[in-house]
Amino acid sequence: MALRQACGQMRVVRNRDGIIVRHLKALEICAGAGGQALGLEQAGFSHALAVELDSWAAKTLRANLGDEVVREGDVADRSVWDPAEYADQIDLVAGGVPCPPFSIAGRQRGANDERDLFAWAVELAGVVHPRALLLENVRGLSAPRFAAYRQHVLDRLEQLGYVADWRLLQASDFDVPQLRPRFVLVALRPEDWPFFSWPAPQPTAETVGSALKEQMSAGGWRHAEEWGRLANRIAPTIVGGSKKHGGADLGPTRAKAAWRELSVDGLGLADAPPGADALPPAVKAPRLTVEMVARLQGWEENDPRHQEWLANLAGGKTARYRQIGNAFPPPVARAVGQAIISALQHKGEGLSVAPRQDLHDGIYRVLSNSKRFLTSERILALAGERLDREGFEKRMAHLAEDFVIEVRKTQSGPAYRISDFKAFTGQAGHARHEYLRSSRSRVS
Repeated sequence: MALRQACGQMRVVRNRDGIIVRHLKALEICAGAGGQALGLEQAGFSHALAVELDSWAAKTLRANLGDEVVREGDVADRSVWDPAEYADQIDLVAGGVPCPPFSIAGRQRGANDERDLFAWAVELAGVVHPRALLLENVRGLSAPRFAAYRQHVLDRLEQLGYVADWRLLQASDFDVPQLRPRFVLVALRPEDWPFFSWPAPQPTAETVGSALKEQMSAGGWRHAEEWGRLANRIAPTIVGGSKKHGGADLGPTRAKAAWRELSVDGLGLADAPPGADALPPAVKAPRLTVEMVARLQGWEENDPRHQEWLANLAGGKTARYRQIGNAFPPPVARAVGQAIISALQHKGEGLSVAPRQDLHDGIYRVLSNSKRFLTSERILALAGERLDREGFEKRMAHLAEDFVIEVRKTQSGPAYRISDFKAFTGQAGHARHEYLRSSRSRVS
């Protein structure tokens, strides 16, 4: 469907205060079940398109956003959608691209991971030309291991005409009773950037107990008050999991132990709250329902739109839990979306300055700025770093995960030059195509 037809069918957009605002068009990739979509909608965006691979999540999106704006399939497949059709017509490109390439729980292969879509999403900005870009991922992307990857992203966005910055945001700073750190990238055009500022933290006063006590008591459980006092901290990060790993539970062993300290059985999910005759929490800890997990992810009980979204959640218990567990908390998306809208509308005094660019990998900076082969001694001297041979080789091994490193023997020892970025950016011969073809049933 052409963009103009889809936009013609968009609903009226109201912000959090119910005030009608001008249509700001969002295009969302890897949209999942729509936690980010819901938050952006409440900030004041209307979706021109949402693309999602998982069939259950796509069904949830269609029920909440409308059939006309949802595409189901591989986001990088031109037969699913053509980015060029949306060129110069979108205010915001947003997405939560796959996290395993950067996850601490995984192998952190970065650009060398066939699932990595971060670099592809950056290149998408060069085709669609949105006024703003918003991408979020796991905390692991903020680690020193990915310093060069991050700098490459910033450099590429600058080439495409954007100013960008990263920020680690905690969901608990946006009235969500869960830790859930997410590493967020925002990019804007130079004329809009001075009006952007990251949303100020507003730490939640809620705990797991205060947030869920009413739901826990819905089945008549006599020990809900007692349980609420035991569950007196915010939740650990909820892990939605994937098609590869089991059913619906609250994460790996360490996560389950954290839930146990909150008197929650993390080995699975319940179909309903505890009944009237359920044992005390000290004897048998209750399990959470999907609806309880949604509350801990920022779906608010007193918000009709939030509850409408949950009512349209597609699939059985495991599919519904994965959709919620992998979502970007709507209140966080709403806060960042509102900050972007303020920048696009040039609200405020326009005092923001360009983000600092001196916190990244000095060795990468030297190699990326030189087309010559350089010895380790020369590289370290130009980078202003002091490393022994083992430390230098470790850094080079990290760079080699994300970039092609050429090595040449010289009289002074090995010399190095950096060349291609290994990440998938749409190239026909990339290993991602074979991975997706062979593993389609397990990709989520």
